[in-house]
Amino acid sequence: MSDFPFAVIGFDLDGTLLDTSRDLADAVNHALDLAGRPLLTVNQIKPMIGGGAKKMLEHGLNATGGCEPEEMKRLYRALLDFYEDNLSNGTLPFPGLLDAMSTLDARSVRLAVCTNKFEHLAVKLLTELDLIDRFACVIGGDTMGKGHAKPSAVPIHEMIARSGGGRAAFVGDSIFDTMAAKNAGIPSVAVSFGFLLGPVEALEADAVIDHYDELIPALERLGG
Repeated sequence: MSDFPFAVIGFDLDGTLLDTSRDLADAVNHALDLAGRPLLTVNQIKPMIGGGAKKMLEHGLNATGGCEPEEMKRLYRALLDFYEDNLSNGTLPFPGLLDAMSTLDARSVRLAVCTNKFEHLAVKLLTELDLIDRFACVIGGDTMGKGHAKPSAVPIHEMIARSGGGRAAFVGDSIFDTMAAKNAGIPSVAVSFGFLLGPVEALEADAVIDHYDELIPALERLGG
């Protein structure tokens, strides 16, 4: 039996497990270019990430002049197609993540992903990065049906169930993550290096880490 206080640790994907900002920015800029809009920098796009691809594109279009619904539909499809073909070109795990995951594995903790990214894209990305086998399950923004993405508690509860149940905590970088954890009745850890809209304190997480070296001690304090 593990001496670790949590049986399941869930992670958000974009901005938490992986720095996907370059590849997501490339996809947004592909859509903006098709629309004849000025391109945005990676740093401009980072705060737009977190609510799913559609919201990210909406933010990008609003920042460059707005968009009619029919054009939005066309550009959204183009963004998804481009991203699916290029989703791991510049994406990397955040520093210290792999070591933290190995430590949790060694302590018999089950790891899982709960993201607002479409499930098939999350699975494809983790597969291309040779990380998919490290996770008990991957829950996407569409896995539980319309209206059941984070901050809903529904995908968090499903993530825990598919991981075998037990005491859980969730790690993320957005208000979608901390609110989903709160709604599900589990503690949250916020990563200060993620795609933040403002100060990390605004997320009202139960703990904040500045590097993955701090994850295990933070979880042990939360579980004490």
